[in-house]
Amino acid sequence: MKFDTTTVRLILAIVEEGSISRAADKLSLAVAAASRRVTDLEEQLGAKLFKRVPHGVEVTESGAKLLQYVRQIDNLIDRLEGDAQALNQGLDGRIIIGAPKAVVIQFLAREISDIQHKYPGISLKIVEENSKIVQQLLRDKVIDVGIYEKKSGFLDLPKSPYKEDRLVLIYSRPHFQFRDEPVGIDAILDLPIVSLGTGSAVLSAVERAYRSRGRLFPRNFTVSGFDTMLAMVRHGLGVGLMPPEVLRSFHPEATLASAELEGDWHRRSYVLSCVDGHAQAQTLNNVVTELLGKSA
Repeated sequence: MKFDTTTVRLILAIVEEGSISRAADKLSLAVAAASRRVTDLEEQLGAKLFKRVPHGVEVTESGAKLLQYVRQIDNLIDRLEGDAQALNQGLDGRIIIGAPKAVVIQFLAREISDIQHKYPGISLKIVEENSKIVQQLLRDKVIDVGIYEKKSGFLDLPKSPYKEDRLVLIYSRPHFQFRDEPVGIDAILDLPIVSLGTGSAVLSAVERAYRSRGRLFPRNFTVSGFDTMLAMVRHGLGVGLMPPEVLRSFHPEATLASAELEGDWHRRSYVLSCVDGHAQAQTLNNVVTELLGKSA
């Protein structure tokens, strides 16, 4: 099967752009050549990946199922290119670490800096994804180390305790008011809640809170990042949930406030798992030891 790196990246660009012509332009390909690549691949697979719509293309049902394999191939290509570059530069090895945004902001960025100072010969890469996708990348051996929320765990891999954090309620003072005391679940369930989307530890915590009261979270406002959450909260569209350290990293204005939450449903424990396969054993051990050592 003819499936080169250009075709892989073209397919992913079409999904992102919703247009073959825009994807072709992004990759500096002629539109006719890009269309030919798509047609050839569809013929080889025996399935249509895209269907035409008024302003571009959409992924078909079959395409959506096959896309996960295309993404895996793209991740492995990136892995191969990065590892080869590290070897050519005479480095000791390359470690890819996957973690949610909250972990990167609160803990991992600082720890990666410390590790690079201690082990300048190790090339480190961070892949920022939610807890569900981090585990999928671990399972597929696209990353070497994965950090994810313990309650969201589904992988059958050894897990080491990493860090803990908590969520606080974020709100706009002109739109909402709360007393100067921890806010209980029942006080927020009838409010519009802006949450991170599917696979995130924030959404899992919110859904558990709703289930504890026999209710289903409506998911009216789910977003892909804390920055978007904050924008919606700022305009009074709802209240949000994020760790206080993450909120501070955005340098919020005085009209944005936070409140502690009652109970323990908002507390999260993160675990670390790693997989053997691509990384040199000693290099991987050095990085994991540093990450776990700093959690003590």
